[in-house]
Amino acid sequence: MQLPLQVVCRGFSRSESIDTKVRTRVNKLEELFSNITSCRVVIESPHHHQHKGHTYQVSIDVTVPHGEVVVGRNGGDNHAHEDVYVAIRDAFDAMDRRLKELSRRMRGAVKHHAASAR
Repeated sequence: MQLPLQVVCRGFSRSESIDTKVRTRVNKLEELFSNITSCRVVIESPHHHQHKGHTYQVSIDVTVPHGEVVVGRNGGDNHAHEDVYVAIRDAFDAMDRRLKELSRRMRGAVKHHAASAR
């Protein structure tokens, strides 16, 4: 990566274990797609409901030579996202899928449906 990784936590204090988890997942993304020039991860805990637990929102912005790939994972009603590590995992899994798709498109390995003979 050409620019250093940026990790921003909003609404809660950042911990060393969160940094380690994010860095590990970014390293895996770099193994998958080596042309990543920058990566910004924003983890938010915006809602503090009185009766419900708060869910984490994770957004990842990756810059590659051909543009930008952005993933925003909103916890919404998913109670699993009350755990910050689950929210991080889900966001990075989505980014993983997006980068794999981008890689396939760049190689020209996109499936084309054959015209049906009617």
